[in-house]
Amino acid sequence: MLGLAVLRFGLPPRRASASFCPAATAATAATAGNISLVDGSLRAVLRPEVDEADKVAAESAHRWRMVISYDGTKYKGWQYQPSPPTIQCFLEKALTHITKLDRKELCLVGAGRTDTGVHAWGQVAHFTTPFAYHCLDSFHSAINGLLPPDIRVREISAASPEFHARTSSKSKIYHYKIYNGAVMDPFHNNYAYHSAHKLNPHAMREAAKHFVGVHDFTSFANAVHNDRVRSPIKKISRFDVTEMDAIIQLEVEGTGFLYRQVRNMAALLIQVGKEGVPPGIVPKIIAAKDRKELAKVAFLAPPHGLYLMSVNYDKEILKPPEGSPPISFGRNHQISRCKLLFY
Repeated sequence: MLGLAVLRFGLPPRRASASFCPAATAATAATAGNISLVDGSLRAVLRPEVDEADKVAAESAHRWRMVISYDGTKYKGWQYQPSPPTIQCFLEKALTHITKLDRKELCLVGAGRTDTGVHAWGQVAHFTTPFAYHCLDSFHSAINGLLPPDIRVREISAASPEFHARTSSKSKIYHYKIYNGAVMDPFHNNYAYHSAHKLNPHAMREAAKHFVGVHDFTSFANAVHNDRVRSPIKKISRFDVTEMDAIIQLEVEGTGFLYRQVRNMAALLIQVGKEGVPPGIVPKIIAAKDRKELAKVAFLAPPHGLYLMSVNYDKEILKPPEGSPPISFGRNHQISRCKLLFY
């Protein structure tokens, strides 16, 4: 069986740019820095060499934006750590393999540090390279070819030097899914919290309204074991409760969230839905500014029901620099026609 192989070819000095166009000729592929076999398909994976004349140009780094989806079941969250594995760790391994840059040069930054077991449909991250790409489709395919099947880069595009995945964000949208049936659907087992107790969606909607606005959410934040100090004042623009057959979906949009804030808000809404506490308890717990007040009535909701759905930005900050390659949404595979012999 032919596994992952990298064949190195000598190449002459070249400009600090790379072509990842699908229409690259065999001659172009032969001069590419590396040709790799990933998942059984041949791809030109190029890390352009930079000669002395190009070193000055290389100092102006090129920034790239990615939209990433993943099933967080097997991972220790987003934030980098070599063991146990994280989402950022696998992305950096794929990028370093392709670009031949180390992780300090790539400077990969995610918009949200999702916790262990949390999923994402629209995580956003950026990284930098000292060289440009003229076409992103093959680069995009190579990244996904090196990632495990439960992590996928959905989009990749050029970004302006001012773009920052985390600090440039305008808002984030999270979903929390609750399976509200007597018997848990096994196909939702890793992707929704199971409540066998019949929930009252109307009461949950009434309670969710109290979260909307600018508040001090200290009561809904777990302690963070690092030196980073974050303001507890956050703005929530909407908090919707939607019924979809057996699924009750909580959807919240805000400018930012404290550590485990969404899961704590979901936990309180679940208690309201069980009619264990009234909707009016929400403003009282917010006003207390004390995590212990929430702990008296609700436990932390488990991570597998939570999804980072999207990270939103102003249109201006998303505009790519002049002359940038088109955004890549992935490339469809095609089967060439062949003649079949019939006997």
